[in-house]
Amino acid sequence: MKEFVPAGADLELRGIRKEFPGFTAIENLDLQIPAGEFVALLGPSGCGKTTTLRIIAGLEEPTRGQVLIGGKDVTFTKPHERPVNTVFQSYALFPHMTILENVAFGLRRRKMANPLQLAREALDMVELGYAAERRPQQLSGGQQQRVALARALVNRPSLLLLDEPLGALDLKLRRQMQIELKAIQMEVGLTFLHVTHDQEEAMDMADIVAVMNKGRIEQLGAPEALYERPKTAFVSTFLGQSNLFVGDVVESSANSLSISVAGSKISVPKNRAEKHDGTIAIGVRPEKAEFHRTQPAASAELNILGPGEIVDIRFTGVSNQYLINIPNVGNITVFAQNIGISPVIELGEQVWVSFKVEHAFGLVDLPAGNEA
Repeated sequence: MKEFVPAGADLELRGIRKEFPGFTAIENLDLQIPAGEFVALLGPSGCGKTTTLRIIAGLEEPTRGQVLIGGKDVTFTKPHERPVNTVFQSYALFPHMTILENVAFGLRRRKMANPLQLAREALDMVELGYAAERRPQQLSGGQQQRVALARALVNRPSLLLLDEPLGALDLKLRRQMQIELKAIQMEVGLTFLHVTHDQEEAMDMADIVAVMNKGRIEQLGAPEALYERPKTAFVSTFLGQSNLFVGDVVESSANSLSISVAGSKISVPKNRAEKHDGTIAIGVRPEKAEFHRTQPAASAELNILGPGEIVDIRFTGVSNQYLINIPNVGNITVFAQNIGISPVIELGEQVWVSFKVEHAFGLVDLPAGNEA
């Protein structure tokens, strides 16, 4: 069915700024999305991601800047004249119409030929052809979301915008819909821009993730790249969890640099650090750290901190999460995979924490409260 929808168009935002009375929602935002990519715009509430989506859709005008779709400037083009459709969290289906009529509604208004045939093809694409004559209230939440998707796809947009479309679904259904949405995107070749505050959802579905904070894009890239090499303190803690250590650079070689934290040396490879001098922050993901009852042997390949006390243990199913307090360092989180035997099960145990130097990353800025 790939011929049902034309190839996706690329999207470019140039210097977008959006001011509202009393505050600025978006400040000098630049974004380039290649045609056919699935991109997640990820960030907390109030970061400007939904405003960005509304500007792309034509529902808001930027204070300044340009919106280009397929190389064409559409900054001041009316919403219905853009090759864009939006799927919202609320399905907004007409309860008195059949599913087929819901999908065909926009086609009829545009006086398109064969609206019912096109609507059936769109329903087949989302595997709901069998439900064409049912009413919305006869469908589950996931099925209604697929109808909303079919209604957007039937208009043959080049760019599909998704505004937290899975937020109202329960966890199991949300994961199922993530798989289905990604499969549909790959089949039809559309450019998808998915706005979400759910980090796992963005990581699972997107080819590219753009992390937004305070009206700006802090970092953009493949999910794995952002997770393994966050560049800012915000990205390191919003996209997953991180242990962050702040100190002055005390050693530097051709391949690595080190800081001093409470008398312990913490090193990071230079090619994984954004800053190489002064006061810097070095981080490590909790699953890359481990703890020991006795102090590990010193090694140039290993960062070692401790001893400290286990002050909290949480079982999450796939792992045990340990919070270890080390004097003058603070709390360190360690994830231990649940393989049937927990390495330490008692609160109050004294342990050492270690992690490989190669797993550390250095940030371009300092976490809140540590700014110079």
